[in-house]
Amino acid sequence: MNYRIVEDIKEMKLDDIVRLLRMTYWADKRPVERIEKSINNSKCYGLYVDEAESLVGFARIITDYATNYYLCDVIIDEDYRHQGLGKALVSHIVSAPELEGLRGILVTKDAQPLYSQYGFEVVNDRAMFKAAN
Repeated sequence: MNYRIVEDIKEMKLDDIVRLLRMTYWADKRPVERIEKSINNSKCYGLYVDEAESLVGFARIITDYATNYYLCDVIIDEDYRHQGLGKALVSHIVSAPELEGLRGILVTKDAQPLYSQYGFEVVNDRAMFKAAN
């Protein structure tokens, strides 16, 4: 499956991001205004596949680019899951040159195996940390 990852928020539509976040257990009730504020204050990543006209994957990071980054709101459209797109998106993010040497932080209830593949280690039942490389 051909896909492309974009890092320019101007290439992503707020409605598409909201649609994806409504598929999650953690942001399904998040107000649109809060979603918009969060993406305007984060580095966002969007994933598109050739056959889809809208966004099928999204993630964002919050960082100071000096010490830590917080990876959050990682989501793939339900119709496109189990095709390696989530792995592609996470791999793209954690291998970004601007994050090299930073410690990664995330919180997940059920995706520890995915993030463990990229160096994140379980700290407790939800938090995971990735040591600075």
